Amino acid sequence: MREGCDGKAPMGPPGSRKARRRLPFVIAAGLALVLLQGACAPELYQAEYVRRANAWLDHFARYRPRQVLRGQVTYYHDSLAGNHTANGEIYDPRMLTAASRTLPFGTIVRVVRLDNGRQVTLRINDRGPYGKKRRLLDLSRAAANRIGIITRGVADVRAEILWAPAHVR
Repeated sequence: MREGCDGKAPMGPPGSRKARRRLPFVIAAGLALVLLQGACAPELYQAEYVRRANAWLDHFARYRPRQVLRGQVTYYHDSLAGNHTANGEIYDPRMLTAASRTLPFGTIVRVVRLDNGRQVTLRINDRGPYGKKRRLLDLSRAAANRIGIITRGVADVRAEILWAPAHVR
């Protein structure tokens, strides 16, 4: 049996009253450690998934636009994270996605902010915006961050349709 600094057993002899009182705390601490280690693994996996999914969109940066639209964009608030989008995916603010009233799901769009030239390539996976007719797209937080509209909330943009699914071309 391991001894403490004072020469006595840290929890008392097995089966003693002192050992029985501390045992639930020791078990709880061990269980918490195991659960915390398991909880970190999905976050690392999700971060890698988001990185790869967003990097995949860079492939379309070389494409020439099929159609160009002008209007305003806004962005989704983070409170919508975890809700289902219109195409059945779960909204993740870290993904480069957007909502459009008319463009088909899966369409790849380059959004260029007119006042500063910042741009982002993203994928349509939801329906909206349902406010003003001048609004073209609702961007995810990651896409809004890339073109710098988080503080203003709205920006004038040029939306270039780079690729659309084959069944709607």
